[in-house]
Amino acid sequence: MALIVQKFGGTSVATVERIKNVAQRVARWKKQGHDIIVVPSAMSGETNRLIGLAKDISDSPDPRELDVIASTGEQVTVGLLALALQSEGLKAKSYTGAQVKVLTNSVFTKARILQIDDSKIRHDLTNGYVVVVAGFQGADEEGNITTLGRGGSDTSAVALAAALNADECQIYTDVDGVYTTDPRVVPEARKLDTITFEEMLEMASLGSKVLQIRSVEFAGKYKVKLRVLSSFDDEGEGTLITIEEDKNMEHPIISGIAFNRDEAKLTILGVPDLPGIAYKILGPIADANIDVDMIIQNVGQDGTTDFSFTVNRADYTAGLEILKATATAMNARGVVGDNKTCKVSGVGVGMRSHPGVASKMFKVLASEGINIQMISTSEIKISVVIEEKYLELAVRVLHKAFGLDKSE
Repeated sequence: MALIVQKFGGTSVATVERIKNVAQRVARWKKQGHDIIVVPSAMSGETNRLIGLAKDISDSPDPRELDVIASTGEQVTVGLLALALQSEGLKAKSYTGAQVKVLTNSVFTKARILQIDDSKIRHDLTNGYVVVVAGFQGADEEGNITTLGRGGSDTSAVALAAALNADECQIYTDVDGVYTTDPRVVPEARKLDTITFEEMLEMASLGSKVLQIRSVEFAGKYKVKLRVLSSFDDEGEGTLITIEEDKNMEHPIISGIAFNRDEAKLTILGVPDLPGIAYKILGPIADANIDVDMIIQNVGQDGTTDFSFTVNRADYTAGLEILKATATAMNARGVVGDNKTCKVSGVGVGMRSHPGVASKMFKVLASEGINIQMISTSEIKISVVIEEKYLELAVRVLHKAFGLDKSE
C-alpha cells in the first residue's frame, strides 16, 4: 500500500456535485488501503471573484490583506471535501495551510515554501484519516497568511509529497495528461505517456499551463514521482513525469511545442555600451519584483547599444515606467514597448543529438511570412518571440513540421 498525494484543480471541484465525485474517487483509493492526502484548489472562478471584491474596494489592494481574502477560497473547498468524504463513510479532516504549518517567506501573493511541519498529517494518517490540506497557501514566521501565486496548489501538493516522502503525487486536472501542444490550438496534438522533468520544466516555463513551473522544480529537486491525470475520466494512466530519460528509448527530436501569449517586449534605445550597463537597466526592474525572460542587445557603431528584454504582460506597464526613468537618468534616446508579442518554443531532449533543429524552425516560420524578433536557446529548447497575431499559425505549422501530429 502507498502514500499518495492527490491534487484536484478548480474545475474538478467547481460545484458541490463535482466535489462529491472527487470524494468518491478518493474513497476508491482509500478502500484499496492507500494513505491519502488531498490538496484541492478553490472552486473554479472563486479566486478571481475574491480578488475582484478586493479591487472593488481598492484599486491597489494591500498585498497582505489580499492574501487574507484570496486564501479563503481553498478554505471553503477543504471543508466541503472533508464533509463529502465523511458522507462516503471515511474519516476525514481538513486543514488550512497555516494550521498544518506550511511555513513560507513573507512575499505576499508570491510566497515561497520554506518548511512543512508534517507531524499533524502523519498523526492523522496513522489514525486512518484522509487528510485534506488547502493548497495555494501557508503562513510566514509572524503568522501572516500568505499565498503562493497562481497555480500554487500544484506546488503545495508536490511540497507535501516531498515532506512526507510520498510514493506518488497525482495532479488531477481537466485534461488527461501532458500533450505535445494545446489541443485547443492543434486538434492533432498527442498525449505523451512519459516526459522527463527537464522537458516538463521547460514546457511549464515556456507557457504550458498543465503544471505550475514551481511544482515541477520541487518535484525534480526532491525526486517526487509526478503523474498528470484527468478528474473526469477514470480510464488511462495519464502522463508520468520521469526523473531521468530512459537511455534505451529513442526520443523524438521535439517532444512538444509550448507557447505563451502573455509576453511583452521593452527596449531602451541608445544607451552607452559600457561594462555594467545591463545591471543599470535591469537592476531597477528586478527591484520591482518583475521577472525578465529573454534579452537581446544590439551594439551600434557609435558606441551605444539598444537593449531589449521581455516581461510578463501583466508587468508591462510598470516595467515601461521604470525603464523611462532609467532612460532619463542615463540620457538614452528613448524607450519603446510592445505588448502584442508572444513566445513559441520547441522542447525536446532529442535536440541534444540532432543538429539543425533551429534552422528548420526558422525556415518553417519564414515560409509562413512570420518575422522572428528575438531568439533564445538551451540544450533542449529553442524559443522565438513573434507578433501575437501569428501565434496559432506558428504553433500549427511547427507541430506538423516536427512530426508531432497524430497522423505522423
